[in-house]
Amino acid sequence: MGDTSDLATLPCLDSITLLKELRARYTRDKIYTNVGDILVSLNPFKPLPIFGNEQRNSYRSSSNSDNPPHVFAVASGCYHQMMTSGKNQCCVISGESGAGKTESCKHIVAHLIELSRVKSVLEQRILQVNPLLEAFGNAKTLMNDNSSRFGKYLQLKFKGGHVTGAKINEYLLEKSRVVFQNRGEQNFHIFYNFLVGLDSERRTQYRLDYGRNFNYLSGGTEGLGAHSLDKRQQFEEVMNALDLVGFESEFQDHIFSCLAAILHIGNIEFSEDENECAHVADHSADAIQIASELIGIEPGMIMDAMLVSVSVARGEMIRKRLSKQKAQAVRDAVSKAVYDRIFRWIVNRINQLLAPTIEDMEGETEIGILDIFGFEKFEINSFEQLCINLANEQLQFFFNEHIFSLEQREYQIEGISLVGSVSFQDNKPLLDMFLGKPIGLLSLLDEQSSFPQATDLTFVTKMNQNFRQFPTYIPPKGSSGSFTIHHYAGKVEYAARGFLEKNRDTMPMGATEVLRTSSNELIKLIFLATVTRTGTLAIGTLANKRTGRLKSKIVKKEQQKSASIQAPSVGSQFKNSLQVLVEKMNQATPHFIRCIKPNAAKLPNHFVDEYVTTQLSYTGMLETARIRQAGYAYRLPFAEFAQRYDVLLSPRYTSADPVTSCRGILHYAKITDYQIGKTKIFLKYWHLGTLDTLVEKVSKAASTLQKNARRFFQQRKFKALLAAKKEQEQLLADFLSGVPKGVEGLYPRQMALCEEDLERPKEALLKARNTINQVPVIAPPSDINAPPPEPYIKDDDSAWAQDSDEVARRSVDEDGFVAVSKGNRFGPEGTRNASLRWFKETQARHVLRADGTVCEWFHGFISKRRSEELLDGKPEGSYLVRTNDTHFGYHLSIRKGKRGCGHYLISQLEAGKFVLAGEHKVHRGLVQLLEHHMRYPMSDNTCLTQPCCNQPGSCQELLGGADLSPPAPSPKGAGRRGVPPPPSHPEIQQKRSKLNSIDSKPLQQVF
Repeated sequence: MGDTSDLATLPCLDSITLLKELRARYTRDKIYTNVGDILVSLNPFKPLPIFGNEQRNSYRSSSNSDNPPHVFAVASGCYHQMMTSGKNQCCVISGESGAGKTESCKHIVAHLIELSRVKSVLEQRILQVNPLLEAFGNAKTLMNDNSSRFGKYLQLKFKGGHVTGAKINEYLLEKSRVVFQNRGEQNFHIFYNFLVGLDSERRTQYRLDYGRNFNYLSGGTEGLGAHSLDKRQQFEEVMNALDLVGFESEFQDHIFSCLAAILHIGNIEFSEDENECAHVADHSADAIQIASELIGIEPGMIMDAMLVSVSVARGEMIRKRLSKQKAQAVRDAVSKAVYDRIFRWIVNRINQLLAPTIEDMEGETEIGILDIFGFEKFEINSFEQLCINLANEQLQFFFNEHIFSLEQREYQIEGISLVGSVSFQDNKPLLDMFLGKPIGLLSLLDEQSSFPQATDLTFVTKMNQNFRQFPTYIPPKGSSGSFTIHHYAGKVEYAARGFLEKNRDTMPMGATEVLRTSSNELIKLIFLATVTRTGTLAIGTLANKRTGRLKSKIVKKEQQKSASIQAPSVGSQFKNSLQVLVEKMNQATPHFIRCIKPNAAKLPNHFVDEYVTTQLSYTGMLETARIRQAGYAYRLPFAEFAQRYDVLLSPRYTSADPVTSCRGILHYAKITDYQIGKTKIFLKYWHLGTLDTLVEKVSKAASTLQKNARRFFQQRKFKALLAAKKEQEQLLADFLSGVPKGVEGLYPRQMALCEEDLERPKEALLKARNTINQVPVIAPPSDINAPPPEPYIKDDDSAWAQDSDEVARRSVDEDGFVAVSKGNRFGPEGTRNASLRWFKETQARHVLRADGTVCEWFHGFISKRRSEELLDGKPEGSYLVRTNDTHFGYHLSIRKGKRGCGHYLISQLEAGKFVLAGEHKVHRGLVQLLEHHMRYPMSDNTCLTQPCCNQPGSCQELLGGADLSPPAPSPKGAGRRGVPPPPSHPEIQQKRSKLNSIDSKPLQQVF
């Protein structure tokens, strides 16, 4: 047992055999098993050494039939199918909460980035999206310590096999968790991370004093000390991700100000007078003052919004004092709305920063990865669990449609015979009950939510009247405010309390208007934005489309009007978003990963048979294995199949008839157990791996032939050039040998000409002199010390023709790092004038020491070839930093011993910080980047040892007239990591002023 990597190949297919095989593999740490072309993943609840570079390299090719099952194989299959077919792909990851879906998603994204084979800042940004969203959207629950409290569909955009951008679609953030958590659960990770990770300066700024408890954090701040090191490290990772993805410092300050304000708002408590009117408790005055400062609103306006409701009747404004309970509800509604809109704004901002260029959008394909909340069943289940489980029902239906319904329907249409049909549990009746028209459960919920007098109990009564005939609906006994639904994964009882209020998701008009007047630009932005029908924020009209920076100009009345439109209900938004999600997945080729949780206690090396059997049953793994064993997973039209695999077609099978071509291809591949339909060819799931292996073998053979042919032609060309060189050398030798003979009579001839001139008449000499005087003479400049005019250099590629060594800079390696040119104030990127201006205006100060001298590792404008010449013979690990004309950025060149030199791109992010391509660590400056990699090796184990010193005056062109003033301090909290700003001293300023006056003097003369 445990040796079968594909359960569909078992001779005996029953639930007991599947369970025993999975258990045997799990005990050997073989957590991945195939069921045909579907991957089953068991959560090991411990780290395993199966995700390193060695394993990653094993799953690079299109065929992984010789490798054991792995999540990398699924990613590789998505990528290579996209490349060969030109069609969009999607990877659907499903399973209950805690089964390992988020980790599988991260491994897939990382492997897809690796397969794109280009290390760029964009790819590093995409890799940082998951940990960033985890911090703001994940939380500890009873079922999972890192549970996704929202769903996401990540679309990776590709062109030519390379990643060009990404887009995130988020679904139903559980914002009620901000104000309440069940026993044993926690708020979102980010609250605990930034409470522990903030330095003392920013802690004081946000008034987050040590020992202060917050009502919105279950258990207060107790227990944070035991995990402070982990939380502090997680906060550093969040800050690094914010920097790397591209969030500027002002945006980060806005985010954390709002998070701190939410915690302080939660500490606002109310008392009630004899008239049942709420008042802010005396001990809460400090909390309301701090919250008002952080979100930029007057304390009186916040108090008024929480204590008074405003309505308009017959043109008159009516103000009414709220009760204590309603005031608490308004307080919590404000906190939930602020966090929810910040989260949506973060997703919107990420999409802006990762969007592909217009040029890349043409002809792009995509791979979508769905990581959505798992099926949940708690002791008390509310509106959030209903939506989460509905989403899982929709995914189960999508799985059934593609694995069972559509496949068997296609067999009938194409006339393909199978040995019996495979039955499965169809959950379409339950989806009809939820989403049906005119009356579905969500429609009924919206209807009840629109009635002011409706209650949660009347909603349950309406459900009993309309859905009693559905076998999946179980009405309550008696007048209980609960109901039960029989899902595909089992029965779940829902408590209807709070359903209508959570579905309405409204705030009092006064509270919304107060938030729109905030002096905090982010608060104002997100509350003036319009909520779309799928729940996203439409904020593009208020942001710069190129940079996404906030605008401070007055919002137009039309925008204010659109922002005041009643947003659709939460149930309606979720229903629409599910519909859009399914449409996207139906337009792509799906790949499925079924995540299984081996035990409920989250323990490693613990496999509970009954717990796993239940999951295998409701996911339909036995039925899936049977249909994969008997059916044909791949069904391609004749013409498409013949075109895709025509390299395998033998000449004797070449025919205009695509069916004949298909038979010839399959004959060459020695595949026999296939079937021919009316319009398509039907193949087993393992046939695709066989064909891809053969295509790869033929491609390698073709590459070998092309390589040898090119080598032959280059050798012949080289021999011709060598013969021409020898011929020219012989001609030159012959010429030089004759030079002495020609020189022998030259002096006597010159003397004879001089004598002739003396004998010529004086009138002829005067005439010749007058002829010379008629030539115009250019007058010298009035200022004899003025510098000569600069040569005119066109801002185009012709500038490269100035120097043959400049042409060598445009090597293939460096061109791979050149981004698409965008509008900037320096000129067209890729030209020398623009690069000089970019460096002088923004970069010069980054290459200076504290005493104003140039750092020895910086060599200025030098080519890749020149850097290799300078590093030749240096010890391994020697390095230098250079810049060039190809783009606005730097390159780090390193001596790698016998392997020659390596060259790495250094990019500057929007916030002015630096990152090395292929690495995720963001650095405040170039000095910090180099110091870090002298202590810690890069991802390829390269480590810096010593700088390759520059030559005196080598940076004169770059530093002459450059802006050497120190960088302006960040708006707030610039030293959040405790790093002091660069020192300032009168002597340093004096030397910098000398540098500013450099024109043509050598650099060493200044110091």
